[in-house]
Amino acid sequence: MRSVLKTLATISVLVCSILVAYGLVATAPAPEQIIPEELIKTIRVVEAKQTRFELEVLSQGTVVPHKQSELVPEVSGRVSWMSSSLIVGGFFKKGDVLLRIDDVDYRATVDRANAKLKRARAEEELARYELERMQELIKRKLTSQSALESILRSHRIAQAALQEALINYEQTRRDLWRTEIKAPYEGLVRSEKVDLGQYLNKGQAIASIYASESAEVRLPLADRQLAFLDLPLGHKGELEEGKAPTVHLSTVYAGQAYSWEGKLVRTESEINSKTRMVTAVVRVKNTENPGKPDLPIGLFLNARIMGKWVENVVSLPRSALRNQDQILVVDKENKIYYRKVVVMKSEKDNVLISAGVSQGELVNISPIQTVVEGMKVNPVKQEIARL
Repeated sequence: MRSVLKTLATISVLVCSILVAYGLVATAPAPEQIIPEELIKTIRVVEAKQTRFELEVLSQGTVVPHKQSELVPEVSGRVSWMSSSLIVGGFFKKGDVLLRIDDVDYRATVDRANAKLKRARAEEELARYELERMQELIKRKLTSQSALESILRSHRIAQAALQEALINYEQTRRDLWRTEIKAPYEGLVRSEKVDLGQYLNKGQAIASIYASESAEVRLPLADRQLAFLDLPLGHKGELEEGKAPTVHLSTVYAGQAYSWEGKLVRTESEINSKTRMVTAVVRVKNTENPGKPDLPIGLFLNARIMGKWVENVVSLPRSALRNQDQILVVDKENKIYYRKVVVMKSEKDNVLISAGVSQGELVNISPIQTVVEGMKVNPVKQEIARL
């Protein structure tokens, strides 16, 4: 009986405890519910603006001579005089005498040829007089026809001898004139290998010279770069003056910046089989760059070639581009989305977009690490420098 009472008492205590606990829970005040606010990222954006651009192609190259010649004597002889300009780096003007070959023997040859010419003229005059006299005798029928033919033959031989003597005389005068080697244009000496008293053979190269009026720069261009210049494939010769692109050349030499302007005059006909590059030739006329030093041969230059104009192109900072062909666009509800675009040209700081973005759209330029399609952002407009 006691055990039953103990059991009932225990159950009663448990039931009371449960009822009390339930009452406490049921009557407890409900906790205040806090809804977390959505975290919105602030990003920098630029407004897409379609405009007209002049494309540019960047390259580098070395200055080479426009005109270069080898000085070669056309007669043999000993060097009797040399100009002080005939040294490496020496400057000369067109027509300056650079070197003289001893002309004593050539003057004697001219004198002999002149004497032969005078004798031939005298013989021709005598033969002509005899022919005229014989023709008068034939009219009077005082001599035979065979005698006239003999005199006519002698006159023709005298005429041929006179012509030969005249040609020989002119040849000796030219040889005498060639004992002086003159500059064919204004320029500088690139190399020389001759000295006073040296005997020169006909056809022996004695110096290398180049013109200073203009110089050329050879620029390697990739196939994709040629598309921006609109140069015709297989064009022969130099481009017309109005179609030749302008080229801005610059360099830093001895701590000082220099710049020149030239024209792309032609492309070399061959494509390099290893690099698949085409060589463009830029000509710089020193007379068209007043106040600037002449381009020294061998100088390394940076080149900016002005290409064709394109319409409805958007220029964006490189930071706007993702995965090489995507951008992040913010819509009117400030939600961000990926957009695939067509990149026309990439440069150091900008990319040109030809398709995929419309006028007035906002494009993200902030480096967002994690992007969820459709997430809200707080766009802050930023102005960018235009090309």
